[in-house]
Amino acid sequence: MSNIQLIIEERERSIGSFMVGRLLPFRKKRMVGPFAFIDHMGPVTLSASENFDVPPHPHIGLSTLTFLFEGSIMHRDSVGSNVEIKPGAVNWMTAGKGVVHSERTPDYLRGIEKNLHGLQIWVALPKHTENIEPSFVHVAAEEIPQWEDKGVQFKLIAGEALGKKSPVPVYSPLYMIEIKSTEPRMLDIGNGLFGESGLYILNGEIKAEGNTFGARQILIAENAKLCSFEIGANTTIYLFGGDPFPEERFIYWNFIHSDREVIEGAKERWQAQKFPKIEGESDFVPLPT
Repeated sequence: MSNIQLIIEERERSIGSFMVGRLLPFRKKRMVGPFAFIDHMGPVTLSASENFDVPPHPHIGLSTLTFLFEGSIMHRDSVGSNVEIKPGAVNWMTAGKGVVHSERTPDYLRGIEKNLHGLQIWVALPKHTENIEPSFVHVAAEEIPQWEDKGVQFKLIAGEALGKKSPVPVYSPLYMIEIKSTEPRMLDIGNGLFGESGLYILNGEIKAEGNTFGARQILIAENAKLCSFEIGANTTIYLFGGDPFPEERFIYWNFIHSDREVIEGAKERWQAQKFPKIEGESDFVPLPT
C-alpha cells in the first residue's frame, strides 16, 4: 500500500480453551471503518478428544461475520438459527438490541481428528440501527461474487467495491475482499475502494514503499484511494474497510455501542440471564470480571 499509516501484528489471545490471533481492536487503532474486531482462528488440528466449543454468549450493537478457510462450525442462536458453516460461505448475524449464540464442532466431527481455520469479525452498526431486532443470514459460497483479473483471483465477501456487490446484507458502506495470486503481480485498486482501509496478509507477502511485509500483519492505509502494492507469489490477502462512523464506539467484552449506558444495561441483563435463550442449550459464558 502506497500510504501506510500503521502496521498491526497479530497477537495471541485465549478464547477459553482455544487460542486465536487477535488483529483488531488495537491500542492505536480501535476500528477500521466499521470493522471493530478481527480474530484469526487457527490453523489448528483438533484431536479426536478436542472440539471447538464456544457456549452461548451475548452480543449487542454489531453484526458478526464468520468466514472459514478450513473446517466446519455449527452456529446456533436465540433467533432460532441452526446452521453449519463450511469454507467459503458467510454467516452474518446481526445482534442489534441483543442476541445470544453458540459456536461448536458439529456432532458428526466429534470423536475424530479435524482441522479449523478462519476469521471471526465484528462489524459495528450505524447509530440508527444499533438497537434493531436481531437477525441471521447464511450466504452460500457459490453466491459470493468471484472473478479473475490478470491472473489474480478476487472474492467480494461482504459489501460493495471494485464494481461488485456481495449479497451479504450489510448496514453501512463497507467492503471485505479476498485476493489470491500464484504469481507476483502489481495491483492498483484504490479507485474501487473508499473510506478507511486495512490489508491483512494471511499468507505469503506483499511489497509496498520499498518494504516487504509478511504473513499475519495488517497494514492500515491513510487513504484507500492510494491503495497500490505488489502481491507476492502464492499469497492470500484480505482488504477490508469502509466509511467510519461520526460517533465513537465503546467496546466491552462482546458488546459494542455508541452509548455506554446501553452497554451497562446489557451487562446487567446478561448477569441476570435476561437475554433470549438458545433452544436446547443451558450453559453460558459468564460476564468477565
